[in-house]
Amino acid sequence: MIPLATLYYFLCYAWNRLPEPALLRASEARAFHRPLELLAQVLLQATRRRLKNGLPRAFTPRQEELASLRGRVELAASLSQGLLPQGRALCSFDELSTDVPLHHLLAATLAQLAQATTLPAALRRELSQLRQRFPFPSTPSLRPQAETFSRLRRQRPGSEAAFLLHICELVWQVALPTPTKSGRSRFIDFRRDEALMARIFEQFVRNFYRREQRRYRVYAETIAWQAEAREAPDLALLPTMLTDTTLEAPDRKIILDTKYYAAALRPRYDRQRLIAPHLYQLYAYLQNQRPTPEQRLEGILLYPAATQAVDVRYSLGGHPVRVVTLDLHQPWAGIAASLLALIQ
Repeated sequence: MIPLATLYYFLCYAWNRLPEPALLRASEARAFHRPLELLAQVLLQATRRRLKNGLPRAFTPRQEELASLRGRVELAASLSQGLLPQGRALCSFDELSTDVPLHHLLAATLAQLAQATTLPAALRRELSQLRQRFPFPSTPSLRPQAETFSRLRRQRPGSEAAFLLHICELVWQVALPTPTKSGRSRFIDFRRDEALMARIFEQFVRNFYRREQRRYRVYAETIAWQAEAREAPDLALLPTMLTDTTLEAPDRKIILDTKYYAAALRPRYDRQRLIAPHLYQLYAYLQNQRPTPEQRLEGILLYPAATQAVDVRYSLGGHPVRVVTLDLHQPWAGIAASLLALIQ
């Protein structure tokens, strides 16, 4: 299982935030025992900084009964409630305030973590105290839904706000309600969630290359099928080919597919073999590419090294292909060096 120190780097790169030296020093001084403890510490650090700098204000829609007109008068509602003869009206207006959905989400997440019995008592105390520093009262709220996070993302938050949003979303994803009446939640170790970790691993690798090298343009590429059909609508039935990471330079193009699997090999007929669908997928990506005459096209399948290390090279369809594992149990400097060596 991926070490927690490495997991912190994964999350930071996946969410476009460089690791913070203060948190790295804290993790070295006091080892984290569970992923939830790591998330709580990251959230504490980022929220404290946000509160110290002053919570950003934003315009939020409000509707209020007022004696003086402001914004738009809700005439029908004011008449039906008999407000106008009283010299009052129901008005809708935007108000600049710190009382915004992201800050309510932060407060609710801190309150949720403060109830997690798997966290040390001292950490729960810090979470509770930080929650009390928000300038609005604690109100019971429903568990945030997927639409809550989608709506906040559509507001195009800045780098720091987006990072906080990612942390909160992950906390709520791994919080499971208990059958007791206490309202408390238990938290799963999300490192065991293969689908979730596959997304994080993919985003980590792509953003690592975006930040840590300058030779290649790095992006996720949609590849068009080199196909023909008698009827044009039939082409729309073909599945979409979307690469995890494409690295492109004038003289070289690399299709890099990440696979977060327990092993890069599978037993078949008493022999270890590469995972066929992964190789077929990469081969299809390469065969449907149209590189420039100056570009050398190649493919890489990258796995975390869990049960065994693998590093094999082939030429498939005239293109170099490498299947390799990345040792996630080595220190971060070794992981970074291994990733950079892959594309040298």
